[in-house]
Amino acid sequence: MQTFIVVLALLGFAAVGYTMGRARAVMTAGGMPKDLHSLPSYYGSYTAIWIGIPSLLLLAVWLIIQPQIIESVVMGGLPAAMTEGLSSSEYGLLLNDIRNVASGNISSRANDPAIEAAASQLTSLRDTSFILMIVATFGIGAGGLAYARNRINPSLRARNTVEKVVNVVLIISSLIAILTTVGIVLSLLFESFIFFTKVPFYEFLFGLNWSPQTALRADQVGSSGAFGAVPLFVGTLLITFIAMVVAAPIGLMSAIYMAEYADPRFRAFAKPMLEVLAGIPTVVYGFFAALTVAPFFRNVGEGIGLDVSSESALAAGVVMGIMIIPFVSSLSDDVINAVPQSLRDGSYGLGATKSETIRSVIVPAALPGIVGALLLAVSRAIGETMIVVMAAGLAANLTVNPLEAVTTVTVQIVTLLVGDQEFDSAKTLSAFALGLVLFFITLALNVIALSVVRKYREKYD
Repeated sequence: MQTFIVVLALLGFAAVGYTMGRARAVMTAGGMPKDLHSLPSYYGSYTAIWIGIPSLLLLAVWLIIQPQIIESVVMGGLPAAMTEGLSSSEYGLLLNDIRNVASGNISSRANDPAIEAAASQLTSLRDTSFILMIVATFGIGAGGLAYARNRINPSLRARNTVEKVVNVVLIISSLIAILTTVGIVLSLLFESFIFFTKVPFYEFLFGLNWSPQTALRADQVGSSGAFGAVPLFVGTLLITFIAMVVAAPIGLMSAIYMAEYADPRFRAFAKPMLEVLAGIPTVVYGFFAALTVAPFFRNVGEGIGLDVSSESALAAGVVMGIMIIPFVSSLSDDVINAVPQSLRDGSYGLGATKSETIRSVIVPAALPGIVGALLLAVSRAIGETMIVVMAAGLAANLTVNPLEAVTTVTVQIVTLLVGDQEFDSAKTLSAFALGLVLFFITLALNVIALSVVRKYREKYD
C-alpha cells in the first residue's frame, strides 16, 4: 500500500512536470507557440518522461533488490549456531519465522530472543530503506525535471523524442505479452516432460482407460492409476460438437437476419439483448443445465423409451451451445455488415433477389470472418468447464452416445489439481499434460482460422 502511494505521488509529480514543461516551452518562444518545433504538449510530455521513467525504473530496481539485501543482513546478524548446517528449506523456514514475527503474525519461535532481535532489526531496516527509497526516487525525478527544463528551447525536437519513447513502450508491451505466452508454454512443457517420464507418451495419447487415482503410501491399497486420455478427448469433442450444432446455425441465421432483413429499430433492440447471453456467468448456465435442461431430456427420453442419464453430454452441449450463440451471431453480424454496399447494389442490378444476393455474394464475401467466428466459438466450447461439471458429470466414459455422462479435458484438469495429492505425483502432473494437449488443439484451430482468412480474404478498394 505504501509503495502504491509512492507510485501515485510520482505520477502526480510527473503531471506537475508536464505543466511546467509546457509553460516553459511557451515562455522560451516568447509566448508564440508557432515558433516552437513541436506543439507545447510535446514539451510537457518530454518533461514528464524525464521525471517519470528514471524514477519509476529506480523504484522497480529498489523493490527487487531491497528484500535480498536486508534479509541477508538480518540473517548474517544471527548467532552462528542458528544458521550453521541448515539446509535451504530450513534456512527459508527460519527466515519466514523472522518475517512473521516482524509482521506480528503467529510464529513457532516468537519467544526466541534472537528471533525477536532479528525481527526488530528487519523492521528497522525496512523503515530506513523505505525512507531512502522515497528520497532517491523523488531526487531522481527532480533531477530529471531540472535537466528537461534546461534543455527546453524552441529548436528542441520534443515530438521526436516523445514518439521514440512511446514506440519503445509499445515494443516492451508487445514483448511482455509474447514472453508471457512463452513462459506459459515452457511451464507446461517442463511439467509435462516430468509426467511423461512416469507415464509413457503413447499410453497417455492412445490409452482407453482414464483413472488417475494412485495410492498415497506404499502400504496403501489403491489404484496404480490409468492415464489413457482418449475418453477425455472424445468427451470434449462430443460436447463441443453438440454445442456447435446448436450455436452455428442459430447464430449464423440470426446474424443474417439482423444484418439484412431486420428493421433498424428492431435490430437496435434485439442485438444487445442477444449479446447479453455472453455476459451471463457460466455457473448460471450450469444451474440451468442441471436443474432444467437435463431433467427435461431425461423425462422426454423416458417418455419415448430411451435411457437418458441424469447428467448427459446432450444437456451440457445444448446449454453450452446457447451460451456461445452470441460469439457466432455478433461477430458474423459485424462481418456481414462490413461487406461493401456496392457488392449488394451490383447483385441487385443484375436482377438477383435478396436471398440470391445473400447466398451468392454476401456470405462468400464474409466467409473468412464467419469461419473465424465459428472457430472462436469452438475454442470457447473446448475450454468451458463449469457447465460440464454441473450437467455432464465427472465420469470418464468412452462413448459417443450423447445421452450418457461424459467428462472433458478441462474438467479433469480442475479435479486433478484439487485435493491432497503430492505435486510431483503422476496424477497432478497429468493435468499439465492435458493442458499441453489443449493448448496445441486451440493453437491448431487458430492456425486453421488464419489460413482460411488468408486464402479466402476479399480485398476491396
